[in-house]
Amino acid sequence: MRFLAIRAIRRSSLALAALFAALSLGGPLSAAEPTHGLAMHGAPALPKDFDHFPYADPAAKKGGKLRVGLPGTFDSLNPFNVKSGTAAQGLVGNVFQGLMARSQDEPFTLYPLIAQSIEIDPARTHVTFHLDPRAHFSDGKPITSDDVLFSFDLLKSKGRPQQRIAYGLVKSIAAPDAHTVTYDLTGVGDRELPLILAIMPVLPKHATDVERFSDATLAKPIGSGPYVIADTQAGARMLLKRDPNYWGADVPSQKGFYNFDEIDLQYFRDGNSLFEAFKAGLIDYRDETSTTRWSSGYDFPAVRDGRMVKESLKNDNPKGLSGFVFNTRHPIFADARLREAFGMMFDFEWVNANYYAGLYTRTKSFFDESELSSSGRPASGKEKALLAPWPDAVRADILDGNWRPPVSDGSGRDREMAKRALDLLASAGYQLDGDRLMKDGEPVSFEIMVKDRDQERLALAYASSLSRIGVDVRVRLVDDVQYQRRRQKFDFDMMIGQYLASASPGNEQRMRWSSATANQESSFNLAGAASPAIDGMIAALLAARSHEDFVTAVRAYDRVLLSGFYVVPLFHASEQWIAHSTDIARPERLPHYGSPLFGPTLESWWRKNP
Repeated sequence: MRFLAIRAIRRSSLALAALFAALSLGGPLSAAEPTHGLAMHGAPALPKDFDHFPYADPAAKKGGKLRVGLPGTFDSLNPFNVKSGTAAQGLVGNVFQGLMARSQDEPFTLYPLIAQSIEIDPARTHVTFHLDPRAHFSDGKPITSDDVLFSFDLLKSKGRPQQRIAYGLVKSIAAPDAHTVTYDLTGVGDRELPLILAIMPVLPKHATDVERFSDATLAKPIGSGPYVIADTQAGARMLLKRDPNYWGADVPSQKGFYNFDEIDLQYFRDGNSLFEAFKAGLIDYRDETSTTRWSSGYDFPAVRDGRMVKESLKNDNPKGLSGFVFNTRHPIFADARLREAFGMMFDFEWVNANYYAGLYTRTKSFFDESELSSSGRPASGKEKALLAPWPDAVRADILDGNWRPPVSDGSGRDREMAKRALDLLASAGYQLDGDRLMKDGEPVSFEIMVKDRDQERLALAYASSLSRIGVDVRVRLVDDVQYQRRRQKFDFDMMIGQYLASASPGNEQRMRWSSATANQESSFNLAGAASPAIDGMIAALLAARSHEDFVTAVRAYDRVLLSGFYVVPLFHASEQWIAHSTDIARPERLPHYGSPLFGPTLESWWRKNP
C-alpha cells in the first residue's frame, strides 16, 4: 500500500509540475556550478565568505550550565524511528548533525556544515555533496561518504515515515570517493528533495547497530555534533556535555551557537511541578503556553526582584492552524455545507473571553500572519491561472480574500449565528424535528475524540453550541495508547488536529492532504481529503522555482483547503511567550523565521556569568 501511495504521489507531482511550468510560473534557469549554499527558491542570501549567521553572536561567552525543564518523559536515545519509543529531546543538532545547516533567517536555505560545498543542476535532477575533510565523529573517526550512504540506506528502510517516503524517491546514490556523494533524482520532479537530503543526519557506520536500530535504547550514541551525552536517568534527565574536540566550532554556520558547557534537560510528568521548579529557580527557561499562567501566574518573588523576566517574542513564521477536524471518510461529513454550518457554531469570542483571558487570535488561514496566507488578499492572475483546471475548487469569497471565520456576539447564545447555520443546513436537506437535527429520518449525531482535559473542555463547549441547532455530540476522552491507535486507523468522527506551518511548506503537505494518503494508515491526512485540486497545488508549490511563484502556489493551496471546510479553525497566539533567568542572555537580533529560540536547548543563548 505504501509503495502504491508513493508511486501515486510521484505521478501526481510530475504531471502537475508540468502544468505549473505550462502556466509560465517557472523562473529563469542558470548554469550548474558549485555553490556554498542551497535555497528552496532563488539564491542564498549570504555570500560565500559569510562569517556567521546574522542572528548569532560569535563573541558570546562560553561556559556554564543551562538547565531546561521539559514535560513528559523518554525511554530512548534514538530519535530516528517512531517504533523505538519516546526519544529524548535535544539530540538532533546537539549530538547528531546533517550535511548542511539551516538558516532561520530565510524560509528554507542551507549552508555548509559536514558538506563544505554542493553541486546541483537547474532542474535539480542530480545533486553532489563535497564533504569537509576535517569532519569527524565525537570518537575521532572521520566522516566519509560511506557514512552518508549508510545513513541514507538505514533511514530509508528503518527511519521515520516521512524519511522513508522522501528517500524512496531517489533513483540512486553513489560515492565516487571518500568525500563525495552524488544523488540521482532523475524523473522525481521534486525541487525540495535535495534540501531534504542535505539535512539528513549522518550516522556513524562503525558505531550503529543496524539489527537493533528500531529498538528503544538508552545506549549513548555517537554523533558529530557539539555535544556528547554525559549522563542519563531514564525518563527523568539527560545531561549533555560540550565536546572539546568538536570539529565544526569554526564553521561559519556554527559560530556563536552552542555556548553552554553543559545542558541539563530535566523531565517532569506533571505540568504544575515543572512550573514550580521554574519558580524556585531550578530551571533557567520556560516556554509558556497557558494563557492563565501568562496573565496571572508570574507574580512571584523571582520575577518581582528581577531574577527572572517575561518576554513576548515575534517572528515572520506562519502561525499554522489547529482545529476540529472532520473525518470526511464518514458519510455524515461528506457535504461541505454541513461542515461549514457546523463551523459557524464554534463560538470563539465566548471561548476566548471565558477560557483564555482574551489572549488568543482566531485563525483564518493555514499560513496565518505571513505572506503565504490568502486571507485578505484577492487571488492574482497567476493564482487564477493555476486554479483554472478546477473551477469549482475555490469559493468566490475565498478567491477574493474576503472570507473570515464567523464572528459571534460573544454571549455563547448567538441566535443569529444559529439561524445562519440552520439556513445553510436546510439547503443541504437537513431540518429540525423538535430539538433534533434530522436528515432522511435520521438524527445527526457524532463523537469528538480528545486526549486530555484541556481538549475535553474545549470540545464540551463546542458540543454545547452544536446542541443549540439539534446536533447530538458526545465527547470521549481516551488514553494515549487508544488515542494514537484510533488516530492512525482513522477511527474517529472528529478530533482536534494541529497543522504546524513553516515559511517553506513542502513535502510534508503530501502526508497531510494528498489523495494518495487519504486511506494510508498512519498518515497525517486526518480529514481524509482526496481532491485533485489539492494534489495540483501541492505539486505546484513543490515545482516552483522562484519565491514569487512559490508564494503564488501556496496562497492558491491555502484557498483550496479553506474552501473544503475540512477543519473548524481554532486560534493561536501571535507571539511566543517566554520567561527566563536574567543570568542567561540572547542576541538582540532574532531570526526572521522558525522559533526565535530554535529548540529546547537555546542554541544562540549564553550564560552571563559562566
